[in-house]
Amino acid sequence: MSGSGRTWAGVATFAVIGVIGVGAALLYVNQKGGGKESAPPAAQAPIHALEPQLAAFARGSLAALQAPASPTAPDYVFKAADGADVRLADFAGKVTVVNLWATWCAPCKIEMPTLAALADHYKARDDFAVVAVSMDLDKTADEARAFIAKNAPLDFYIDPKFQLAFEFPGKGAMPQTIVMDRQGRVRAVLTGEADWAGPEARALIDHLLAEG
Repeated sequence: MSGSGRTWAGVATFAVIGVIGVGAALLYVNQKGGGKESAPPAAQAPIHALEPQLAAFARGSLAALQAPASPTAPDYVFKAADGADVRLADFAGKVTVVNLWATWCAPCKIEMPTLAALADHYKARDDFAVVAVSMDLDKTADEARAFIAKNAPLDFYIDPKFQLAFEFPGKGAMPQTIVMDRQGRVRAVLTGEADWAGPEARALIDHLLAEG
């Protein structure tokens, strides 16, 4: 084989190895957490721009805040710490921040203390709630319960079927946070890590609380 032939053969071999390497990397990502890793932003379902009165709060850590195509929350059953059935409709009358997370999702665990701080900031109000719902399966449920216990005043909720995260625009991506008003309408969603203890988050919550 000529030098040129050897060169092209080497390039082809390198390309094949590169493709195999990428495939192996993707397989590794999908296998972590039982194949339940966060979906990349490009895979997300399209969502709409925020309504004008909320658009002002999509800045800083909440710059990715957007609105779903439909404000209707899913009528889906997940579990409380004692095993009781819970629905999002149970939080009607409260401005509610729903966070979907898992122990194998590093950004989820990083932002959880900020959600705990948000809950603590409004703990004197009975018309506000932070609902952190774990997507962990049986093998990591105890770890999830212990993690939430370290992030008071958050309560433990879990969706053992790993379905609630697919009921919202993120379509399984985590962390995924949903902001609902007192009427139980989904007003804003955010896929990815955010600082929920920051001024942008408090301004958003204050605005929704003031709506009455």
